[in-house]
Amino acid sequence: MTYDLPALHITVSNGVATVTIDNPPLNFSDGVLLPSLRRFVAQVRDDADVRVIVFDSADPDFFIAHGDMRFITEPDVMAAAGAATMAANPDAEFPSTLNLMQVVHEEVRSLPQVTIGKLTGLARGGGNEFLMALDMRFAAIGTAGQAQPEVLMGIMPGGGGTQYMSSLVGRARALELILGAQLADAELAERYGLVNRALPADEIDAFVAALARRIGSLSPDIIASVKGAVTAGATPVTREGLATENALLTPLFGPDAATLAHALLAAGMQTRDNERDLEGFLSRD
Repeated sequence: MTYDLPALHITVSNGVATVTIDNPPLNFSDGVLLPSLRRFVAQVRDDADVRVIVFDSADPDFFIAHGDMRFITEPDVMAAAGAATMAANPDAEFPSTLNLMQVVHEEVRSLPQVTIGKLTGLARGGGNEFLMALDMRFAAIGTAGQAQPEVLMGIMPGGGGTQYMSSLVGRARALELILGAQLADAELAERYGLVNRALPADEIDAFVAALARRIGSLSPDIIASVKGAVTAGATPVTREGLATENALLTPLFGPDAATLAHALLAAGMQTRDNERDLEGFLSRD
């Protein structure tokens, strides 16, 4: 199958699809990237030539920076992104109790193929939520970082973050990372269970490539059986939990959050320099 989608560069070789996210200026999760991801998932799900999917980034600084702040400041932008995301896979269910990020992330999480995230830059907010929806994650020491900074923006994680993080690291650490809103480097992420391994930056490419090739050489039936059995024994992420997250998030998208978002954008949020140290930027007096 040939893939031609905005914001994604996709190559397939020996059972492995490499999906490189390229959505300038900073790989925001927005009305371009979300529909492309959903369309890719719809196409790849039945692609017999793909048994493993590796997600990485064309931007050396950012995997996916976070959700587009215009989702808060400009309701029409959110509405357009939602419509485009629905149209990307019109025959699939789009539950009314979930939001567009949750739907995309859940469809990624339900893929029969094994999904791997190669994190060499920063993933925050919706970017980290997408990363946590993957089957495995590997982070580069010294360059990778993960965070859920939403509380500093007057909202909360709403792309599955409260559910995925609790499943991965447990309740106490999820509360620390979400309410503390600090960046977790690769070593901390490994210690907490956010990623499988923290690897030296000059070794991560070879390690992930070798792992993907080994898995890609297996039969689809073996992959599906192992993934199904392991998933059955893991801490569950439920539709009810996601719906609760969305129901608690929705009232926070009000005038106070919009006012704060406008102020943050005017002060320089969503520019490369400030996004590199977003926690410091958001914590300024």
